[in-house]
Amino acid sequence: MDSERKLVRVVIVDDDQLVRMALRLVIGGEPDLTVVAEAADGDAAISVVAEQRPDVVLMDVRMPRRDGLSATQELLARPAPPRVLMLTTFDSDDLVLGALRAGALGFVLKDTPPAQIIEAVRTVARGNPVLSPAATARVIAAATGPQSSEARRSSREAARTRLSTLTERERDTAGAIADGLGNAAIAVRLRISVATVKAHTSSLFTKLSVDNRVQIALLVRDAED
Repeated sequence: MDSERKLVRVVIVDDDQLVRMALRLVIGGEPDLTVVAEAADGDAAISVVAEQRPDVVLMDVRMPRRDGLSATQELLARPAPPRVLMLTTFDSDDLVLGALRAGALGFVLKDTPPAQIIEAVRTVARGNPVLSPAATARVIAAATGPQSSEARRSSREAARTRLSTLTERERDTAGAIADGLGNAAIAVRLRISVATVKAHTSSLFTKLSVDNRVQIALLVRDAED
């Protein structure tokens, strides 16, 4: 009974049937993971998630009818949403960035080795982000890349306004999170306890109205010149 309670329920959303089949085989072979349903587009994903109430949704970014970004935004705006892990290729940085801003906990490339996909699902199920260093670099580049000066100024001002509500220590913590540090490393950098780091991070979630550390990192990047 205890193992049943800990079983992570997964929904796979991808328009490619072969991709869904491969992911089902990879995930379904693990004792602590189970695939409860599949969907071929964003519209179907909304219905399936409402019916199955999974812990994790593996969501393709580009799909016909309704893409993964739109579906993710709707799912995460609902009460008690699932954790969302985006499936992508490097040619879809902009959509992935939008999904991360919406609250997705991370993304994996479709050619990621099976063992890493499994670990990513487990990590997201625990509420932790999944951002590989190489992929993170691409997303940060997309977040800070060329755009109109007016759009850049607007996003920078909005981010700075939100960050202005923080205490100095909270801002330091946010900056460390944006640098990709975990709690232990942040504690060392700021010379505080891990418990204090966790308290600051919890405060960041509340003050900034964000759901995860990825959104904090993106907000800090937006505020930079």
